[in-house]
Amino acid sequence: MSEPLPSSFEENPQFQEETSLQKFRRRLKEEPLIPLGCAATSYALYRAYRSMKAGDSVEMNKMFRARIYAQFFTLIAVVAGGMYYGSERKQRREFEQMVEARKSQEKRDAWLRELEIRDKEDRGWRERHAAIEAAANEAAAAKRSFPDQDAARSAIEPSEQKSIGVLSAVKELLSRQ
Repeated sequence: MSEPLPSSFEENPQFQEETSLQKFRRRLKEEPLIPLGCAATSYALYRAYRSMKAGDSVEMNKMFRARIYAQFFTLIAVVAGGMYYGSERKQRREFEQMVEARKSQEKRDAWLRELEIRDKEDRGWRERHAAIEAAANEAAAAKRSFPDQDAARSAIEPSEQKSIGVLSAVKELLSRQ
């Protein structure tokens, strides 16, 4: 899915990612008759409203007819623009689908890289803790294989086994004198 964009899209600068405002401006430049028809329709409705408020029914009827003509003009502009720009819109949809596919592939690749990094960290953690556990088990096994070592040591060096407190040290000094 990580296919490069077709060369027909690369050569044409109009097929680039765009924001909503850029798209609105582009569409306004491509089909200026549609906003013009919408403005004419709105103006006719405004004038019909003012005529109705003033009580001028003849002017009001003219404006309602003008509104119908403006709406018809807008509809024709939409249909003609759709037919004229149909192939370009199809190419743009294909471009947008390819951009979306590329973005999703990049997101997926980033996710996989993150998983690989976490997996390496997890493996390293497990190896360190396995080594620590093995060393602890080895020390415990060594202690179990020589249990008399501590007893022999205590028989040889009894002074090290005593806990020397302040009181016992004073008693020992007094008994020597």
